[in-house]
Amino acid sequence: MNKLFYRYVSVGVVNTLIHWAIFAIIRHELTDNQAIANFVGFSCAVTFSFFANAKFTFGSQSTVKRYILFVGFMGIMSIVFGLLADRLNILGLYTLISFSLFSLICGFFYSKHIVFKKIIH
Repeated sequence: MNKLFYRYVSVGVVNTLIHWAIFAIIRHELTDNQAIANFVGFSCAVTFSFFANAKFTFGSQSTVKRYILFVGFMGIMSIVFGLLADRLNILGLYTLISFSLFSLICGFFYSKHIVFKKIIH
């Protein structure tokens, strides 16, 4: 499991850079709304993450069903984090850090046990 988790973390580092960069651009150039900035940044990064994790981390096929499961769950979580941050007036950096930690840990277990679960016949 350690090797699997380290691969997931490697993809997560790149995913996080994509997410944070897009979040910052949208937040500083287009809107102060963290829910929107977090969701758009997440949407771009999660697509990269899904395909990279399917191939590199879990050695699984990239199917539409798996993509919807992965993106749907993580997308809802990104919106929840953004809405909470807006409601509590949390700085964008703290929103990004907390969501990144959440998505790393919960996303790994969700991916491993639900999205990319190996089915034994």
